[in-house]
Amino acid sequence: MAEMSMNRVIHGAVRRDLGRFDSALAAFPEGDAKRAAQLGAAWRFFYEQLTRHHSDEHAIAWPPLQEVGVDPELLAKFDAEHDLTAAALASTNDAMKALERAPTADSVAAAASAVTTLRTVTNQHLDHEEAELEPVYAEKKDTPEIKAMGREFGKVSPKVGGNFFAWIQNGANDDEQAALRASVPGPVLAIIGGVFGRDYRRRIAPVWRTGA
Repeated sequence: MAEMSMNRVIHGAVRRDLGRFDSALAAFPEGDAKRAAQLGAAWRFFYEQLTRHHSDEHAIAWPPLQEVGVDPELLAKFDAEHDLTAAALASTNDAMKALERAPTADSVAAAASAVTTLRTVTNQHLDHEEAELEPVYAEKKDTPEIKAMGREFGKVSPKVGGNFFAWIQNGANDDEQAALRASVPGPVLAIIGGVFGRDYRRRIAPVWRTGA
């Protein structure tokens, strides 16, 4: 398999969570307030991660990608796709909040429908972005611009970074794990992900081991 970028590793986590929400809502026990609260917590975490990923791409990734030759018009198309995803994300956020307030059959159905739409729109964007940018990341990974971009993405608090690393590793396949280890030094993963990822492992990861 071709070498995988960190961007694609993150996309793997996004796809897994959308699939998990899809499966969890299909199996949701009507009236189960506890399960609704669990999914609500997992949703808020996912919402934050996907929103940050797309805003950081625009602010941090696009400028150096232009510097290494990516067409600005292509990046503008990605931003337009981000806008479509953001609209679907907002609709799903409303539906998930309604589910948490009242886990009725109607609210479950509405949340499931919203997740299906979000999953479709998001996967279309992720597929497009990977097709265009994976070759660039592979070819330009050792350029000063791309290395500087990686350092900028790393400028987050230990808590944010720890929960992020715990999230992208939860359910990652062997190729994704290998790509992560190739991009992030082992001690960083062990300390940041191990110590500061405890909140994700305590609150969010168990949601996907319960009825999903």
